[in-house]
Amino acid sequence: MTFPLFTYLKNFFVSKRLIGGGLVPENLSQADVLLQGLIKENKIPGLAVTVLKEGVTIFQKGYGYADLDSKKGVDPRKTIFRIASVSKPIAATALAQMVEDNLINLDASFYKYVPYFPKKQYDFTIRHLAGHTAGIRGYKGKEYGLNKPYSIKESIEIFKDSDLLFKPGTSYHYNSFDWVMVSLAMQEASGLPFDEYVREKVLLPLQLYNTTPEVAGKKYSDAASFYSKNRIGFRKAIPVNNWYKLAGGGFLSTSEDVANFGNVYLQKKVGKEHTWSQFVTSEMVENKPTYYGLGWQVSRDKKGRPFYGHIGNGVGGYSNFFVYPKQQVVFSILVNCTNPEIQQELDEVVDEILSNLMA
Repeated sequence: MTFPLFTYLKNFFVSKRLIGGGLVPENLSQADVLLQGLIKENKIPGLAVTVLKEGVTIFQKGYGYADLDSKKGVDPRKTIFRIASVSKPIAATALAQMVEDNLINLDASFYKYVPYFPKKQYDFTIRHLAGHTAGIRGYKGKEYGLNKPYSIKESIEIFKDSDLLFKPGTSYHYNSFDWVMVSLAMQEASGLPFDEYVREKVLLPLQLYNTTPEVAGKKYSDAASFYSKNRIGFRKAIPVNNWYKLAGGGFLSTSEDVANFGNVYLQKKVGKEHTWSQFVTSEMVENKPTYYGLGWQVSRDKKGRPFYGHIGNGVGGYSNFFVYPKQQVVFSILVNCTNPEIQQELDEVVDEILSNLMA
């Protein structure tokens, strides 16, 4: 049964309540209990969650601490987290804009834009890179947490001499170096630094004012402290410079900004649909879906509900970002800790909220 949006919202918010400055409706209280449990069981330092239904915030709260020493709490509207690979959909949105502006061709060779990259056995395209089917390798050893002040162009030194893992288009291998290369091609094609292009074409037009590249050494007044976890508790994460891999995992943001970003896609306000829709459609390899589009994970959850978005795991940050087009729901969950191993619990939270919304 369907209801007019106004009637739905009126009935939904009859039971809303404020808990610790957050919005948690009564019928979603079990999701709140699950998230509180992550703090009580010392699984994470802090977490921010924002959930939108048809563009309206229906669940939003901060849990635990942005900083353990000062006991500063988490504000889902203001606390800035490392969003890790949720950066890829932001970069992909900029790439889609560049496609619309005829500055770059997804099916053109990467070498058209970056001719100085060492030639490999096979050619590969921007689409191959964006969809992780180019055969570029992933991180090795300490590359995951490099703290070197590379520019995007300088950083290809890390992996430029490695062989391709497979013939482009014949397999799938997820990695962030693919998007380092995409961002380099975007710089060369536009004549603008990648971060400037994203700011001008995505962040400012979409009013994502709390989303920004992380600049090493810069202080952000509302930034969370970033942690890693070991057997005895939490410690400050190792220093890392994410500038060169900005497109793959270097942005900072709030859970509210990330949710609002997803809502722009639900409202189809990101340019021409025939352009961006291919980004949130799974690529195919040998007639089988990769469950990845171009910068976006594209899949179904355990109950068969289709979604697109991204999970992110980086030094000092973990993130979930899901857009459910059929349900018109966006989830944004950010944690200030390197892989806290809580994905099962976060999946339960998402399922709990969706099940209650659709009941």
